[in-house]
Amino acid sequence: MPINQATNTPVDVPRGLAGVVVTDTELGDVRGLEGFYHYRQYSAVELARSRGFEDVWHLMVHGELPDAGQRAAFAGRTAELRRLPDDVRAALPAIAEATGHSGPLAGLRTALSLLGASLEFRPLYDIDAGLRRADALAACAAVPTLLTALYRLGQGLEPVEPREDLAYAANYLYMLTGSEPDVACARAIEQYLISTIDHGFNASTFTARVIASTGADVAACLVGAVGALSGPLHGGAPSRALDTLDAIGTPDRIDPWIRERVLAGGRIMGFGHPVYRTADPRSRMLRDIARQFGGPMVDFAVEVERQVEQILAELKPGRELHTNVEFYAGVVMELCGLPREMFTPTFAAARVVGWSGNILEQAEDSKIIRPAARYVGPGAPVAVPHLA
Repeated sequence: MPINQATNTPVDVPRGLAGVVVTDTELGDVRGLEGFYHYRQYSAVELARSRGFEDVWHLMVHGELPDAGQRAAFAGRTAELRRLPDDVRAALPAIAEATGHSGPLAGLRTALSLLGASLEFRPLYDIDAGLRRADALAACAAVPTLLTALYRLGQGLEPVEPREDLAYAANYLYMLTGSEPDVACARAIEQYLISTIDHGFNASTFTARVIASTGADVAACLVGAVGALSGPLHGGAPSRALDTLDAIGTPDRIDPWIRERVLAGGRIMGFGHPVYRTADPRSRMLRDIARQFGGPMVDFAVEVERQVEQILAELKPGRELHTNVEFYAGVVMELCGLPREMFTPTFAAARVVGWSGNILEQAEDSKIIRPAARYVGPGAPVAVPHLA
């Protein structure tokens, strides 16, 4: 538990630090009661609908949306950083083989550590803001290249080298598939990526900031964040939400399947959020994108959403439980041809930008994050028994 600095006594806080304010930030906020979130002063959903990924990346790193000249310069600079150092590229087959059963996200942890060493990232504590920003940009630009290469190697395919003439999302899809993506799919994935860049002090973002508060290098901070994101209660839900649609199968099975699951105390993946008490704005936006594609899968997802919310309102009265970002994220990524094992890695390809913004902001504060815990074990001290 935290310590009251004035009295040097512990202060009780909610489990999971729910609602506890631990620092100030200029990067954005989530207003759960309103169903609204923003990046700096702009609605995140509006940014996803009207701007490109590089624009929002520039906003998170430099504090402002770029003009046309700044956009071109920033896009060109980050595109140049997509290519991996030779020693990192050479190590990827071994990493992919060693982590094959766990997937590209597990491999990313190792690859990021190697990238930081290869590029000679130094501790945040020892470098100025300019060098910190340069390290963060290099790491962010390399993450899609690492993820897609690890995936393809795991499938027995050769990695696809990045193209500097493609935007961030289009290049990601190109490196994943080896083909230039359909314009509509590239834009849909770009909007998804923008919508998930940052989202308050979620578990992975807070992890990145805790590590940054120690003065560690950018790669170390990102590796910790990736580890947090890999948990099924955080970033692992998009494919699981789609698995729910598969398990239900047909419209006539929605009601009995959901009722049985809820009454047994099970969780419906893709529904509910620890912050939002109304509809998740990211889910609403992604539902609109899915409807633009149309088709039986989208119609089924919309019907599942309708019935699940109705059943949850009946069985859990007084609780607002709606679809979260993972539900329609899975639908959109499936429609655009992404393999399910790349759903959470794709989430990481977006969130790395938000992590980096938080790392850079935390690096400006020299105070280490060091909370306390309440000891509830056996009374101490007890005499240590002697060996017979």
